[in-house]
Amino acid sequence: MEGRAEGAMRKRQSSAVHPSSFQPSRHGSRESDSLLKKPLFHLDLWFYFTLQNWVLDFGRPIVMVALPLEWFPLNKPSAGDYFHMAYNVITPFLLLKLIERSPKTLPRSAVYICIITFVMGASIHLVGDSVNHRLVLSGYQLHLSVRENPIMKDLQPASLVDSFELLYYYDEKLGHSMWYVPFFLILFVYFTGCFTNTREEGTMPLSACMLVAPSALYYWYLVTEGQIFILFIFTFFAMMATVMHQKRKGFFLDSNGRFLLYSFGLALGLVSAWVASLWNDPVLRKRYPGVIYVPEPWSFYTLHIKDWH
Repeated sequence: MEGRAEGAMRKRQSSAVHPSSFQPSRHGSRESDSLLKKPLFHLDLWFYFTLQNWVLDFGRPIVMVALPLEWFPLNKPSAGDYFHMAYNVITPFLLLKLIERSPKTLPRSAVYICIITFVMGASIHLVGDSVNHRLVLSGYQLHLSVRENPIMKDLQPASLVDSFELLYYYDEKLGHSMWYVPFFLILFVYFTGCFTNTREEGTMPLSACMLVAPSALYYWYLVTEGQIFILFIFTFFAMMATVMHQKRKGFFLDSNGRFLLYSFGLALGLVSAWVASLWNDPVLRKRYPGVIYVPEPWSFYTLHIKDWH
């Protein structure tokens, strides 16, 4: 009896320390790591993001100008307005999906505040921008201030000009701030989570490289038409500072982070080229005074292209 008991004890001790007993847990750990590992590049998300930016935001004023006036009377919503409505619904959803895929995120309440503020700002801009483009079709010149426009000088009573200045403030100042501040904040928070400890994950696929140019062109449009160069350059510098900080800690930017950084960098180059080409334009210089001179594309359109077209 004592011999059998001693042999059974040795057998239990041997099986307890045998290396093969740890293999299932190591295998399970590898499976968990592979399940938790995020995709290298979120092609689906960035493709839809870029596509809807181009079609629903960048393309809407072009549609408003291109379609015949008799299709959409000036006292009714135009095709561009419906595009903008769709943008206000789809973009918050994509921003939420973007923040969901980031390992670093804001508190839930902060995310909700950002999304609500974004929708409010974009909706305010929808109304102001819709009226402004109808004024363009009626002879309003965007390269002039509200009071300097010929069609405003003939308004009676003269207090109506104050109402149009208020509309311009809601559109260009308040609406843009409420729209773009949470937009760039969410992009930056997502960017701070785009770091990995392996350099290989930073390799951008061909699909990502093809999306950089249209993405950068859209950011150029946001910066110039929205007059948000300070916000944009601050976000870009914050991205660069984050990259240098993470590099000292031994982390590398992954393909999603590189896509964002390259898009912002190329957009900055486009803005610089745009400003340089119009540096000596006296009319636009008067319209956009101050240290930072970034003329709007639609002001350039009404000044140099509209009459010629």
